[in-house]
Amino acid sequence: MQTPYPADYHATVQQVVRENETGYLPPLKTVIDGSNQYDFVFVGFPTWDMKLPPPMKSFLRQYSFRGKTIIPFNSNGGYGPGSTFQTVRELCPQSTVLEGFSTRGGLERDGQLLAIKDARAEEVRKEVESWLKTIGMLK
Repeated sequence: MQTPYPADYHATVQQVVRENETGYLPPLKTVIDGSNQYDFVFVGFPTWDMKLPPPMKSFLRQYSFRGKTIIPFNSNGGYGPGSTFQTVRELCPQSTVLEGFSTRGGLERDGQLLAIKDARAEEVRKEVESWLKTIGMLK
């Protein structure tokens, strides 16, 4: 993004709520050259306000993914992916969007914002491996 979100988590949450209410799509700072050379595009994002983050909406609108296979994956604060995967499908109507993967990255209601480490990291690694096999990306 051209203007980063606030460092304070709660301020970011409030800003995202406003952006989602107004449909604001923040301009992106980074340009990805040669995105048309890829057949498969993994798109990773957190759940923000039970929705796809506004910068991800900007990204999916900015590039053409026509004829590509989109593979979404998500981390969330304990509430699940919300409408994120459906929004990816809506923003990529000319793409094949595979089954997404979502994992709990923390437990927001308990103040644990990111906790994929130690035993949890191994558990998530196994979940990702299983998902990749299920969608045919790993044998």
